[in-house]
Amino acid sequence: MKKVVTLSLMIIGLCMASTVWAGEKGHWDYSGHEGPKNWGKLDPKYAICSSGKNQSPINLANMVESDLSPITINYPSGGNEILNNGHTIQVNFKPGSTIVANGHTFELKQFHFHSPSENTIEDNTYPMEAHFVHADKNGNLAVIAVMFKTGQKNEALEKAWVFMPENAGEKQMLSIPVNAKTLLPYKLDYYRFNGSLTTPPCSEGVLWIVMKYFQTASKAQIDKFTKTMGRPNNRPVQPANARAILK
Repeated sequence: MKKVVTLSLMIIGLCMASTVWAGEKGHWDYSGHEGPKNWGKLDPKYAICSSGKNQSPINLANMVESDLSPITINYPSGGNEILNNGHTIQVNFKPGSTIVANGHTFELKQFHFHSPSENTIEDNTYPMEAHFVHADKNGNLAVIAVMFKTGQKNEALEKAWVFMPENAGEKQMLSIPVNAKTLLPYKLDYYRFNGSLTTPPCSEGVLWIVMKYFQTASKAQIDKFTKTMGRPNNRPVQPANARAILK
């Protein structure tokens, strides 16, 4: 019986994240009738987008001092495919890249981007935000968020950007695998809170790790992303409610 329950949890967790790392083509968008205000009405599976109390993104403010343990990162090169799923640009990873956060091991599945940033830090918005999506063996999710400021050209990002598919549904293989660690800031201090997926079905129970320090990308690199997307792809900030944001 225990094995059946564990398998069921794994399946549920992976289904929760399917829109995030598999590029599911749901009937939702970032504006108009299918925009964020209406996500909860578009499909019964998306109901928590409207009713949930621990939704993401949020404005990180009034943080609580805490003795957060360092994150252990083991990211060998492994990003081998870049995808335009119509909602974002996503780099998919082979198995083998992991983190240890909050005492649990999570495997990196993909990273993707939003412009402008989805999360804000003390009401500050950034021109771009990267989400590194991980899952543990039971399907529980952890997302590392990295803010990007406009500045020097990002050489690590460029390795993927040169293969960026222009049309929704297209994907390209990367001739040189991308090491996700090169896209993280040099210092790994972070904020932590419990939240959700920022896209339908907006499933909750996601561990969010928002890096305090930022990366840079050139204006041309950010413009290439926004031009390819054709519109902003950020969900507005959601109420923090009673959640503690640890630092």
